[in-house]
Amino acid sequence: MTHEISVRTEMQVQLREITAEVQRIVSRSGIQEGLATLFVPHTTAAVTINENADPDVVTDMINGLNELIPQQNHYRHLEGNSAAHIKSSLIGASEQIIIHKGKLQLGTWQGIYFCEFDGPRTRKLQIKLLEG
Repeated sequence: MTHEISVRTEMQVQLREITAEVQRIVSRSGIQEGLATLFVPHTTAAVTINENADPDVVTDMINGLNELIPQQNHYRHLEGNSAAHIKSSLIGASEQIIIHKGKLQLGTWQGIYFCEFDGPRTRKLQIKLLEG
């Protein structure tokens, strides 16, 4: 079972929490035991799991990534978005989460974040649910 959600971002670099949207898809599927694989089909975006209790964590992650990979750094790619490509590769295009009793098995403080590195845009996130 494959699903797709649309994710709208408002900033050039943004981490948008999507945990509730993914859980809704799992709940509607009726799957009680299985796996959810999340995949971002874009080369300048990513998906990650991290703390969702303190919004300063997201701010710190963005600031850390921007410091590590500055927007301008004598990149050669003509589109001017090399920093976004590098950030996307570092964070990664997919995550896999166990489903148990119909719920995503995230830790107490964990949330799922769509990572935009070349926004603002409307993006896609694909979700493959496997029962078993």
